[in-house]
Amino acid sequence: MMQLRQLDMKRVTEEERRMASVVAKKEEEKKRESQKQSLLKEKKRLTINNVARRWDLQQHRISNIAADQDGRDSDSPSQDPCQNAGSTVSAFQEETGSLDSGLTSALQGLSVTDTHLVEVDGDTLSLYGSGALECLDRNWSVQTAGMVTTVSFTFIEFDEIVQVLPKLKLKFPNSLHLKFKETNLVMLQQFNALAQLRRVDQLTVDPQGNPVVNFILWKYYVLFRLSHFSMQKINGTEVTQNDMIMAERLFGILAHVASSELPPYRLISVLGDARKKQFQCLLETKGRKPGIVSEENDNSKRLAGENTNRAALHYTTRDLYHEKLEEIKEKKKFCKMYIEDLVKEATEINMKNEALQKLWPQMFIELVRDAVIEVRNKNSYMKLCLQHITDQK
Repeated sequence: MMQLRQLDMKRVTEEERRMASVVAKKEEEKKRESQKQSLLKEKKRLTINNVARRWDLQQHRISNIAADQDGRDSDSPSQDPCQNAGSTVSAFQEETGSLDSGLTSALQGLSVTDTHLVEVDGDTLSLYGSGALECLDRNWSVQTAGMVTTVSFTFIEFDEIVQVLPKLKLKFPNSLHLKFKETNLVMLQQFNALAQLRRVDQLTVDPQGNPVVNFILWKYYVLFRLSHFSMQKINGTEVTQNDMIMAERLFGILAHVASSELPPYRLISVLGDARKKQFQCLLETKGRKPGIVSEENDNSKRLAGENTNRAALHYTTRDLYHEKLEEIKEKKKFCKMYIEDLVKEATEINMKNEALQKLWPQMFIELVRDAVIEVRNKNSYMKLCLQHITDQK
């Protein structure tokens, strides 16, 4: 009330007016900052909802394709994908509370066409949508990259995550905790891909969108396959020594079978140059009886062999698997054509040989007759030979 001259029976001074103006400006700035934060929060919520909606539509299309391939009844009523899209979106709804008219009008102008979201909050890097994986190509500052210890993936296919794991290891070397939510983790084999990281202390796999957690033994398999990480927590639960022992008992034989089924050249290609020495130790122990090797030497080689065995358990993404299938088809096609050409050529040679065997007796008689006639007159034959020699010179 700028026109006010008296307050509580006292005259309003210029100093009081100035102090009141400063307080009013601070309150206005605080209100604008609060509106800005609310606006950013609402935009984040809308973006996540949009990513969730796109994810649900994509999963619905995939399920329809799988249903068609399985030969299900095409006459059964299909659900509207827009109706299914609300299942995941509802899980990410947030209460925005009452908003004033200014903020409400600002929210109406927000764009909800964003298909991914990248957020760094403290030591956590959160990635929403497959497009967010492109952020790993950015030039992150050393301070930010070193500060990130937790990486969260949401609404991203695990096969797409596998392709950027080497970048994740380079860009964020201190990342120790991985979180997966709505990433289509459906089989134990997929955890093999995490072995290429530098270190993982904690792993969180949300049941939402990751059916693999329905397997009773999935935690034990993770502990076995990623034993070289000495993992501390899985889904917030401390890992005990008994868990490690149980994991070894359950899956130790699996790794042994996997490595024994691979030929040596394939196993070496899986291991890489850095672990060829361990593989050589494994080859030296194969075929020997347990009593021949000393206990200490046997234990050291057994440990090296265990690491080698685990390395044989690797994961191939679906795209790479299909590429290999196409490559195998092309190789089969080439080999078939090559063998057909060889068979055709061999057949033609055999037919010519059979024809020669039939004609050869008469040909031999004619050759002998022509030779006898040619040398019958010795003088004329000698002149003919000399003439041939002269013509050659």
